[in-house]
Amino acid sequence: MSRSLVPPVHKQAQPPAQKRVSKPDPSPVLLAAKRNVEEVRTILSAYGFCDLDQADRNLDAMAGDPIQRRRLADILPILMESVSRTADPDQALNHWERMLSSVSRVSFLDYLRMWPRMLDLLCMIFGNSDALAFTLIRDPTLVYWLAEEEVLSRPPTRKGMEGALRKSIGHVTSKELKLDALRRFRRREMLRIGVRDLLRLAAVPETTGSLSDLACLLIHAAYEIVDSDLKRQYGIPMHHNRHRRWVETKFAVIGMGKLGGHELNYSSDVDLIYLYESHDGETRAPKGGRAAIPAGVGISNEEYFEILARELTRVLIEPTREGYVFRVDLRLRAEGSVGQLARSLEEYQKYYTARGQVWERLALLKASPVAGSHEVGQAFLKRVKPFVLGIGEKMDRDKALMIVQDVRTVKDMIDAKVTDRGHARRNVKLGTGGIREIEFFVQTIQVLAGRKVPALLDRSTLGSLNRLARKKLLSIKERDALSDAYLFLRDVEHKLQMVHDLQTHALPESGVELERCAIRMGYGTENRKQAAELFHVAHQRHTEMVHRTFRSFFVEPATSPILRDIFKAAAVKH
Repeated sequence: MSRSLVPPVHKQAQPPAQKRVSKPDPSPVLLAAKRNVEEVRTILSAYGFCDLDQADRNLDAMAGDPIQRRRLADILPILMESVSRTADPDQALNHWERMLSSVSRVSFLDYLRMWPRMLDLLCMIFGNSDALAFTLIRDPTLVYWLAEEEVLSRPPTRKGMEGALRKSIGHVTSKELKLDALRRFRRREMLRIGVRDLLRLAAVPETTGSLSDLACLLIHAAYEIVDSDLKRQYGIPMHHNRHRRWVETKFAVIGMGKLGGHELNYSSDVDLIYLYESHDGETRAPKGGRAAIPAGVGISNEEYFEILARELTRVLIEPTREGYVFRVDLRLRAEGSVGQLARSLEEYQKYYTARGQVWERLALLKASPVAGSHEVGQAFLKRVKPFVLGIGEKMDRDKALMIVQDVRTVKDMIDAKVTDRGHARRNVKLGTGGIREIEFFVQTIQVLAGRKVPALLDRSTLGSLNRLARKKLLSIKERDALSDAYLFLRDVEHKLQMVHDLQTHALPESGVELERCAIRMGYGTENRKQAAELFHVAHQRHTEMVHRTFRSFFVEPATSPILRDIFKAAAVKH
């Protein structure tokens, strides 16, 4: 790796340059002939530890026998300096103790002495992300994988991940072993993506794109594994085509939300919709082949695809000793949490025509085929397009105002829940001036004007902001401000979630934890309180601007210049 492994200060709010204070030699903590407790505490406090006694115990446990102690002492100055620049030096030493207890200590310490950049890298991981640290402790061979050329120096590509995934499961025969291979692959690639993020080698769009590519590949691979197994049990689902010939009935998985927009988080649920080609038909034994059912006796397509949807969901969410693949949220399907898991194209078209709501229009703007048959996925998008854009409806001012009010009502309900939890100013996703306000602002404009101005339509939030600016619905300054805010808030969201791999969106209340969040964001460690203050100022500036923009459209839409500009743009033939 040609670049430094120390994350630079966040570009949006650089603290004034400070003179780095030289720290004492830490070697006496391990090697002093006569132990001086006060000297040890003075040394440890200089490296930013809060619990000095625990840090001392960690180091003693890490040292082991006299030979190992000498080896550790050789690298201790670099280790301690690197740990002191992380968000949580205390936790870093806890993870070092765990790591050294899970490897051949002498050979591992010798390796780190030969490769100080890897020593620095491991300190950075251990002091910033428990989730990534436990991935390495669980499988220390991944340390050597990270050191391979181009693993971290270049962004992961979808083609590269797909090839590696196929290779990892290609030699495995049983269903459960294949699924465990998917779980291991996810852990490894999440490590790579997370480390590139922490090193600030990857900007937010790369991180969200890589996470989305990984999810799509894993969901599709899981689908193929499950579908192949079910076909052996029940036969092949088939239906009559328009020529009255039996053809295989295809299945598709539609990604919604951040997955559909190619904007996934570290700890996002994946919002999915399951659908299939035709409600009619049944499973049949393959021609010239053998199936677990007698020829001519099968189950209906409806039953087959419901079983497929249920089993696919199970294998994605079920944890084993290798972890899980992804958490799945199916509440965006027809009828929400009480509806069938899978429906046919025709059934979905009927549902949206008769019962679709405004919030579902916004949600479907991000819909994208992520697994199964791409053709069936595209057919779904084509069928729901009239509902999403109101094709065939009269879009006058009153109708537009009603849609804006419906979106505002949904946001008011979200606000009430967030406020009840005391998170109105702390929740970077749902709170005041948060990510959801940017998304609702963009998506509402797209629903109102997308029919007449299809050039406004884009699944991603940043892409949508660019399109709004190109069509003069936002000024360049407004687009840049909203884009900067979106990137900042998504970066915060990532740094919150990568710590424990939890689906959290709320800034910590604790001052110490807020300092750690600021450090993960790149605000520096020389003055931790100042880092937190700079982070708070940036967060406040971004959220206030987002909320002003949101209110300018949703509070008094009848007098909003944005609504006027929407109708002006929609009146032009495109």
